[in-house]
Amino acid sequence: MGASARFTFWMRSLQAVALAVAVCFTLGATDAGSRFTNLNHRLMCTCGCAEILGECNHVGCTNSTSELNELRTGIAAGKSDQEILSSFVGKYGAVVLAAPTTQGFDLVAWIAPFAVFAAALLGTILLVRRWTAGKQPEETLATDPATEALVKKIRRETESGSDGGY
Repeated sequence: MGASARFTFWMRSLQAVALAVAVCFTLGATDAGSRFTNLNHRLMCTCGCAEILGECNHVGCTNSTSELNELRTGIAAGKSDQEILSSFVGKYGAVVLAAPTTQGFDLVAWIAPFAVFAAALLGTILLVRRWTAGKQPEETLATDPATEALVKKIRRETESGSDGGY
């Protein structure tokens, strides 16, 4: 088997693997059932239960039933995902979305938690530094003989005996 034949073999093998991966990732991408599941998990039920639309567990919840029917109708009508989500926002308000959009003022909802965490971390670091800034190691504390004698006296009076203290 020559060098060019081996190269051709490996190239065709690589192409076959790439095709297999592409097919695996696109399976169900246009399936109406998976699209329905994807969209109903991006919407909230409006009955006040604070549940994802597809997972509203209220027995006989009329809101989720009617909203799921609206979703099925939108998918059957051939609307795009964005058109369906926009129609729900137009009818029920922005609270129907399970996650805020990444545009305009809604972007604050994505940035604020990270900003608060960073500010709290920075504040904690600065506070710990301030607490430890004035403290000196014990070796440098006793610089003169009077202070050293006082430290020894305090240690002698506060040390516990071999009986465990108390």
